[in-house]
Amino acid sequence: MTTPVAIRTPAAPKPGFRPVPVERRRRRRVQLVWAMLTLNVLTFFPDSRLLLPIPGAVGKLIAQGSLLVAALLVLSVNRPVRVRRSVYMFLAALLVCEAVVSSMHAEFLLGAMYRSARLFLFVAVLWMLSPWWTRKDLLLVRTHLKVLWFVIGTIALGLVVSPGTAMADNRLAGIIWPIPPTQAGHYSAMAIGLTAVLWMSGVLKRWVALTSVVVCVPILLLTHTRTALVALLAGALIAGLSLFTYRSRVRKVFAIGIGVFSVGTLTLGSVVTTWLARGQDASQVAALTGRRAVWDSILIQPRSMFETLFGFGLSNKSFNGLPIDSNWLGTYYDVGLLGAAFCVAMVLFVLIAAWFTPQGPRRALALFLVAYCVVASFTETGLSEASSYLLELTLAASLVYSRTPQEDT
Repeated sequence: MTTPVAIRTPAAPKPGFRPVPVERRRRRRVQLVWAMLTLNVLTFFPDSRLLLPIPGAVGKLIAQGSLLVAALLVLSVNRPVRVRRSVYMFLAALLVCEAVVSSMHAEFLLGAMYRSARLFLFVAVLWMLSPWWTRKDLLLVRTHLKVLWFVIGTIALGLVVSPGTAMADNRLAGIIWPIPPTQAGHYSAMAIGLTAVLWMSGVLKRWVALTSVVVCVPILLLTHTRTALVALLAGALIAGLSLFTYRSRVRKVFAIGIGVFSVGTLTLGSVVTTWLARGQDASQVAALTGRRAVWDSILIQPRSMFETLFGFGLSNKSFNGLPIDSNWLGTYYDVGLLGAAFCVAMVLFVLIAAWFTPQGPRRALALFLVAYCVVASFTETGLSEASSYLLELTLAASLVYSRTPQEDT
């Protein structure tokens, strides 16, 4: 006679327990990866004024360690590792290889190689996110906008809690986390633009868009960041024109915008001029706040043929202790003509591909992002390094790819 064997049955779920679907967990991890990438490009400045003092070592560890966290998370969600065939990412990989070659001959070898390794890992994580590029729900765009809202919320909180500290130099900066006025202006302008394009496309609800604009516009104006404002207007105009025959609300927005612009020009011209001047005289504005002197010095600097083609290696985008503040000259200085050519090819690919993308939200968003990056690149750096600009240009590239038959099934 055989002995009966006890069979264990799974324990019944507790009352109120609702299992999280696998797809939802994967989506949350993808969103967390994007948030970690954004945290990584939020450079920690130890000498900044903060509401609560954060030790420099701790702040740098948080910012730089977030890239490793992003890499581990993306490996956990992309199993086995699959990437999308992409001309854009191939060009980005060529840029990484060129940066490594140039950094091997840099004067400050350790710093240059560290920046090259960071760029390599940053691009690798972005490439491993490529399977989520063509989602119909615009997951990466929505995630980027939510992260921007969170960053802007910290800036607004610092302004409310300690306005004197946040506006110490008459320009709004982040004091919860050290965010310079230029970056604060960039994040608020990007949030305004993405919100406007999503609303004009009928993807975002009106009350959400209105709340975002009402909060972000004052932040942008208080930062006194001219580059962000001009780039926002240029990107929104191009994106709006791409939607002009797509939705009637876009045509209404253009009609209202022309009326407001006309009235504002007649009544608030002096106020706008004062805001744009930012307390500078005509000579300072013409010299682009000292940028032209730095640019001229870079162009006349003696260099060998190797340095002309490959540059001096990745740096902190400064020349003789002064910021370069130009993506193209900064790229030329770091990675030479070849690196600049790769950056130009990346931008042109996204721009041309967006132009041939079917009319709709994806095309408008891609055009806004690439137009913003192009305009801002003249007085900002970032397309040749791990930065918010490279992150957003990759976001634009993700929107110009269409779904494959395998993804539709």
